[in-house]
Amino acid sequence: MEATKTATDLRYPVGKFQWNGELTDADRAELIAQIADAPARLREAVKGLTPEQLDTPYRPEGWTVRQVVHHLPDSHMNSYVRFKLALTEDQPAVKAYDEALWAALPDSKNTPVETSLTLLESLHDRWVTLLRSIPASDFARKVNHPERGLIDLDYLVAIYAWHGRHHVAHITALRERMGWK
Repeated sequence: MEATKTATDLRYPVGKFQWNGELTDADRAELIAQIADAPARLREAVKGLTPEQLDTPYRPEGWTVRQVVHHLPDSHMNSYVRFKLALTEDQPAVKAYDEALWAALPDSKNTPVETSLTLLESLHDRWVTLLRSIPASDFARKVNHPERGLIDLDYLVAIYAWHGRHHVAHITALRERMGWK
């Protein structure tokens, strides 16, 4: 569950995701709290950035800050739907998507970040309400991912808690490197 930090690799400012295969109730509650906090952390990370700064890649050949902001609700909406499917169907097949192609679409390059900040806040409000309301036993329910096979909801909680921290850190690390206050 813990990420390993690779300070020199700008792709993984909080380390690569690692999964040990199980969560305790306390682990799960902590990860859900991180998912709950992600929209506020993202909003704070981009606070006061100019349009030029928002259109700066967080690393060479990486997405711009704006694309990262728009990527988070794109990705987390997919996860929210996967949770709903897993809770209402037996090992449903879920669809993968090409996140790089989604990030290259005009809405990810041109939409004001406020649109996705608001979307992420609303989405996480619903998602966290769901996560906090389901019994612990339901986190063993699985989805069938075309690239990863059967994965349970505990894994999805862990990876999406990491995912929010990971992308917020892309922005905060860029701000630090660039001296943007």
